[in-house]
Amino acid sequence: ERRHTIAVAESSAGGLINAALVAVPGASAYYLSGAVVYTVPGRIALLGIGKEEIVPPMRSASEPYAALMARRVRANLGATWGLAETGASGPSGNRYGDAPGHACIAVSGPLEAAITLETGSADREANMWAFARRALALLEDCIRKAS
Repeated sequence: ERRHTIAVAESSAGGLINAALVAVPGASAYYLSGAVVYTVPGRIALLGIGKEEIVPPMRSASEPYAALMARRVRANLGATWGLAETGASGPSGNRYGDAPGHACIAVSGPLEAAITLETGSADREANMWAFARRALALLEDCIRKAS
């Protein structure tokens, strides 16, 4: 309706955010592209985010990092909106001390937002679905507020 476009960079949701967006008939009208950015080499190759941009206290699985991912995927693809997710799906936490079920989600576009989700669960699949649902809900909220 609004002729907006979306680009996605996700990590611990494992592609579920992208899959949800392309599952809608007519997705090519708004979905530009997306990637599962799971490693440092992936981050460099797919987003062009080098180590010089990850300046402490920024780290993976943080709101500032999710915001950088969202801004970069949006800019790289020329999208109206960028959506990013990064976290620890489980069953264990990450090397930064975040518990399983920790995710940071960010939206970049006419309105910007970043949130942290803590599910309190070590169930990997359930966390991946929770991360994807919350990311899409945040995007929807931002689109509604920006209009």
